[in-house]
Amino acid sequence: MQSGVTLFDWIYHYPLAVSVCDRKGIIIAMNRLAEENFKAWGGRALLGKSLFDCHPEAANAVIRRMLEEESANTYYTSNKGRRKLVHQCPWYNSNGEFAGLVETIVPMPAEASTFERG
Repeated sequence: MQSGVTLFDWIYHYPLAVSVCDRKGIIIAMNRLAEENFKAWGGRALLGKSLFDCHPEAANAVIRRMLEEESANTYYTSNKGRRKLVHQCPWYNSNGEFAGLVETIVPMPAEASTFERG
């Protein structure tokens, strides 16, 4: 343990779905909600699988671009009247080297407010 820092597995019970892939698009981590979110496609069994086997070609083109450019992608999706914000962004290892992508899925309540600042 570092001074003042406690290590714990906070992400597994984090209240948003979080998935992580490496530089080649291989799924290397999923928290509990991501496992539940993707249960119909295998849930936890997706670990070690390629993102490219899980998406149509249009989405694969976006994934390839993000991996090549170390770039982010954000969009809304809607299913059965439920909106979700999907944010995909690069992550970097402890040496500061690009290591892959993290996807976070945020359920958006219908009554979500927008605050204009400044």
